[in-house]
Formats: sequence, structure tokens, C-alpha cells
Amino acid sequence: MIEIKNLHKTFFSELGTEKKVFRGLDFTINDGDFITVIGSNGAGKSTLLNVLNGQVIPDAGEIILNEQNITTVEQHKRARWISQVYQNPTMGTAPSMTVLENLSMAKNKGKRFNFTFGLDTKNIDFYKTQLADIGLGLEKQLHTQVGLLSGGQRQCLSLIMATLNRPDILLLDEHTAALDPKTQRKIMQKTQETIEEKNLTALMITHNLSDAIHFGNRLIVMHRGEIVRDFVKEEKAVLTEEKLFRLMNALDEADLQGE
Repeated sequence: MIEIKNLHKTFFSELGTEKKVFRGLDFTINDGDFITVIGSNGAGKSTLLNVLNGQVIPDAGEIILNEQNITTVEQHKRARWISQVYQNPTMGTAPSMTVLENLSMAKNKGKRFNFTFGLDTKNIDFYKTQLADIGLGLEKQLHTQVGLLSGGQRQCLSLIMATLNRPDILLLDEHTAALDPKTQRKIMQKTQETIEEKNLTALMITHNLSDAIHFGNRLIVMHRGEIVRDFVKEEKAVLTEEKLFRLMNALDEADLQGE
């Protein structure tokens, strides 16, 4: 379980302009939740993920992971419990290393090893099966440098690397947004299969309303640093893209009227 308690975060521009993102946010992620997150630009979606992964330290409040306070734990140390797949396919992998070297490095995450840690050859058949499932031909490119792969292939690899050691929570930051529609569907299918097979807890930001509805057991709508709706079970089951679109429009219109 992850608990966010009374979270506050304010950013300042170079000119000293103040932007308050969170003003006492409370949010609980239960074990096994697959939560999709939507909201307009500036709603606080990415900041929420960055607070969880340690890239952003809150001004006040607490982040509790499995009863441990990790609010001030450094980002590289949180990598033992928290994995992330980024929107940019070039992030999350080492481009000058081969596919197999990247997988071996991910498998050894959190363990002590030196530059001669060696390739994880004993798991090659497992890696090939995982890579083949997505249908992008990666199983035939174990010895190819990652920098030579397509964006979709790199995202596939990033997803597998992020879930090899079953993290306590998987963060997905619009991880299909930069891909073509066909590859998006393949990556999302692999994402769902992986989360279900490993019973992972996951938080996924998306601008795709269809994906927000059809994936996961919870859907939260963020607006101005607050969670304004949290759809679960039957409520989520009857959602449509039109209903979500109307809700988000109503929030934006309310902002305009309040200005």
C-alpha cells in the first residue's frame, strides 16, 4: 500500500512566479490497484509520479510505502521498490548496450556487481518468450545495441526491464503516447498482461480516454492538484469517453468562470 498524506508542493519560476501544485493532497494506492490517471495540462499528474519516484521532494506531507516513510529517500534508492516507464522511448534503457546487456542489468538491479557482472545467459529463453509475445521482433535482436531499435521496440524493452524484479509499484508516464496506434495497442496489451500475471500495483498517466476507461480497476481525474473523481468498480464499468470528456470540459469551464 502507498499512502500520500497532506502533500504540499510549490514550484517557482526563474522570475519568482509561484505555482502551487498540491495543497494538502491525500491519496491511497491499495495493493494490486491498476489506476489510470487523466486530467488537463497542469493538473499535477506528472508531479504526482515525480513525487512518488523521488525526482521531486514535497514541501510538506508524507509518502508511506508499506508502512515505511520514504518522503526524503533519494531517487536511486527508491528504484529498489519503484519502477517507471517514461513517455520518451529513449529513456529507461542504455543505448550503447545490447538488448541482452540491458536485460541483465535490469535483472541485477539493487544487487552489487561491477563492470564484469556478465550476461544473464541462463534466462535467455525466458527473455525471448517475453520479447516475442509483443510481436515486434525483439527476440531476434538480443545482441543488437538498443540505440538502433525503433521507439516501439525500446518501450517494449523498457516495460520488461521495469517489471523483471516485480516492483512494489510500477509508474507509467504516458508510455505509449509517442508510438504509432498499432504499436500502442501492442504495448498496452503487454502492459495489461504483465500487470495481471505478476499482480503488480500500477499507476498510469494517459491522455487516451479509451485506455483510461478500459484498463485498470480505478480511474482518477486530477484537476488543479486535486483528485476530483475516483471511479471504481461499477462506476468505472459504466463510464464512456463522452462522459469523461464532458466532465473535463465542465472543470475547464468552471475555471474560466472563476477567473
